[in-house]
Amino acid sequence: MRYPQTFIDDLKRQAEIVRVIQDYVQLKKKGANWMACCPFHKEKTPSFSVSPTKEIFYCFGCHKGGSVFNFVMEIERVSFPEAIRIVADKIGMPLPKMIDDSRFEARRQESDEIIQLNSWAMEWWQQQLESSKEARVAREYLVQRELTEETQKAFRLGYAPDSWDALSIYLRQKGAAQQQIERSGLVVKKEDSSNYYDRFRGRLMFPILDVQGRPIAFGGRTLKNEDAKYVNSPETAAYVKGRNLFGLNLTRDEIRRQGFVILVEGFLDLIVPYQFGVKNVVASLGTALTGEQAKLLSRFARKVVVNYDGDRAGVQAAKKSIEILLAEDIEVKVLVLPDNADPDEFIRKFGVTEYQRRRAQAQPHIQFVIENALRERNLHRPAEKAEAVEEVLPYIRAVNSRIQKREYFDMAMDSLGIDRENVNTSTWRRELWQAVRDNRPTRSSAVHAVAKQAKVTAAEQRLLGLLLADADLRHQVLPMLKKEDYEDLATAPLFEALFALDREGTEIDFDALIRRTEGDEFAASVVPMVLMNSSLHGSNEHYVAEECVSTFRLMRIEQRIEELRRELAIAEREEDMERVSRLAAEQIQLAAERQVMLQPAREATVK
Repeated sequence: MRYPQTFIDDLKRQAEIVRVIQDYVQLKKKGANWMACCPFHKEKTPSFSVSPTKEIFYCFGCHKGGSVFNFVMEIERVSFPEAIRIVADKIGMPLPKMIDDSRFEARRQESDEIIQLNSWAMEWWQQQLESSKEARVAREYLVQRELTEETQKAFRLGYAPDSWDALSIYLRQKGAAQQQIERSGLVVKKEDSSNYYDRFRGRLMFPILDVQGRPIAFGGRTLKNEDAKYVNSPETAAYVKGRNLFGLNLTRDEIRRQGFVILVEGFLDLIVPYQFGVKNVVASLGTALTGEQAKLLSRFARKVVVNYDGDRAGVQAAKKSIEILLAEDIEVKVLVLPDNADPDEFIRKFGVTEYQRRRAQAQPHIQFVIENALRERNLHRPAEKAEAVEEVLPYIRAVNSRIQKREYFDMAMDSLGIDRENVNTSTWRRELWQAVRDNRPTRSSAVHAVAKQAKVTAAEQRLLGLLLADADLRHQVLPMLKKEDYEDLATAPLFEALFALDREGTEIDFDALIRRTEGDEFAASVVPMVLMNSSLHGSNEHYVAEECVSTFRLMRIEQRIEELRRELAIAEREEDMERVSRLAAEQIQLAAERQVMLQPAREATVK
C-alpha cells in the first residue's frame, strides 16, 4: 500500500527541506552555516550541504544524500511510509487515504480517536492530581518519592478518582460516543453484563506517549494494599505492547547527543534519573524487551547500557534483553547496582554523581553473562561446566560481527577453563566455534566433551595404577576414599568402576573397565594408560596410596580456594557485602585446612 504520488510531491514542496533539517540539528535561524557539522557522522568539517532549490541534501564526508524523506529515514531509522507520516506531522499536513487499503485507513482513524480520548483522560487526570481532595494520597506519595512538580508536569502524571464511572461520564461530556469509549481500553466490560466500568480507579497515572508525544496508553499504580501493583492499558488500535518505550519522546534528543542510552525497567526507574539530570534513558515498560523495541531504540543509539534490577528476575530480564539487542547489532553493556537496588532508589540514596560513576564502569555484556554462568557453579564438575558453556553460547551466537563473535568466544572459553592448546579439548573447542560461527546448533556431545577436565594429574595416575595392580592394597585403600575426593576429576568414572567391580568381586581387567565406562569416551581412553601404570608401582604401596589420597583432598581445597577468589571479585565489584562476608569466611576456613594438611609434609622435610 502507498500514498498517492501527487500527495508525496506536494508534501516534499511544502515541507521545505531546510526547515525540517533545521528542526533536527537545532539550528536557530535559516541563515545558519549548513556546512558546520553533518548530523550523521558529527564531524565538524565543511562537508554537509543543503540545496533548498533542488530540495536535496548531501554530505561529502559520509556520502549520505537525497530528499527530505531520505533525511528522515536515515536519522529516524524508519521506512519510507513512516518518514512520510513524520514529515506530514511536522508541518501539520493531513495524511490522505493510502491507495488500495481501506482497512489501514479504518485502523488509523480508530487510532486517532483513541488518542483523542486518551488526551482528554490525561488532561482530566492531571487536573485531579493537582487539585482534588481525594488525590492528596497521590500527592503525598510523590513527595515521598521526591518528585518535583516540574517533573510531574513533564511526564503528565495524574490521578484517577476511585469511582466506577467518573472518567466515562467526563468523556461523554467531551463528546465521545459510548462505542468509542469501549474501544479505547479506558473501560472494562462487566462479567455477564453489557455494562462497562472505568479501568483505572484510585491510582496514580503514568501516561505512555509515543515518540511524537501522543498518549497511546496508560499505567496506573495502586496507592493501597492491592495485589495488582500496576494496571496497564490493553492493546488497542493505538497501542501494541512491545512496540513503544516509555520516556523516549522526552529523551530522544539527549540520547542522540550522548550516543548511548540507558535501558531501565519501570516508570520511576526512568523518571527519577531524568529529574536528577540523567536524560539519555528509556524504560521497557516493565516487560521483557522485544525485537520491535530494540529496532525503535536503534533509530537513536547504537550503544545501550542495560540497568535492570539486580535480583534473579532482573538478571534474567537483562540477559534476555542482551540477546535481542545483539541481534540488532547494538553494543551492550550491563550495570548492576549493589544490593539489587533499582536506579530510582539508588539515585535518591547515593546521588546522581555516584550513579554516573558506576554507569561509566558498566560491564561489557559478555563479561556479565560469563560471571553469571560461573556464579555458584563448580567448573571442576563436568556437568556444571557444560551447563555454563551452554548458558554462554547463545550470547556469542547472537553477535553479528564475525570478529567480535570470535573475540567473545575465546574470552568465554578461556574464562571457563577450556584450553585451546590442550590436545583433548582443542578439537571439541574448534567444533563449538564452527557451530557458533555458522549459527548452527551445537551438539550436546561436543559441549559435554569440551567441559571434561582434560588433564589427568600425576596423583590420579599413580593412585589408579596402585589400585589396579594389587587387590589387597585396593581393599585397604578404597574405604579411605570419599566420593568428594574424586567426583570432580576426569577419572571419576574409573574410580566408580573400581568401587563397583570390587563390591562384585569381579576380576578387574581391560574389558571389565571398558564395559563400566561405556558412554564416557574420555574415561575409556584413559583405561590403557592407567593399566600400563599399574605395573610401575614400587614398594611400600600403602604409604604412597595414602599420600595420593591426601593429595586429592589438598587439590580439592585448592580448587575451591581458586573459585572463591573469582566469586569474591564478583561480589566485591557488586558490593554485595553479605556475600563477601560469607565467601571470605569460607576462604579462611579452607586456608586453615590446607595449612594443616601441608604441615606433616613440612615436618617430614625438616626431619
